[in-house]
Amino acid sequence: MLSDSDRADQLGQATREKLKQFIARIERLEAEKAELAADIREVYGEVKTFGLDTKIIRKVISLRKQEPGERAEQEALLDMYMEVVED
Repeated sequence: MLSDSDRADQLGQATREKLKQFIARIERLEAEKAELAADIREVYGEVKTFGLDTKIIRKVISLRKQEPGERAEQEALLDMYMEVVED
């Protein structure tokens, strides 16, 4: 069984450099993702101070991400299920 140092020695210089680049890119993207998440939270805060319902805004955004056919199918199923439980 190879030790960690033996495995590291087996990696070529090009592979090592590529690995470092991948790690750096992922770290950079993670930082950007955190910044975007903070920006989104800030916008939801603005929505709330304006008196709008953030849960409904989130639902609208979720629905807009769906394909129209998929959304129509889900709405039809929801209507059908609601009819059943309201009887």
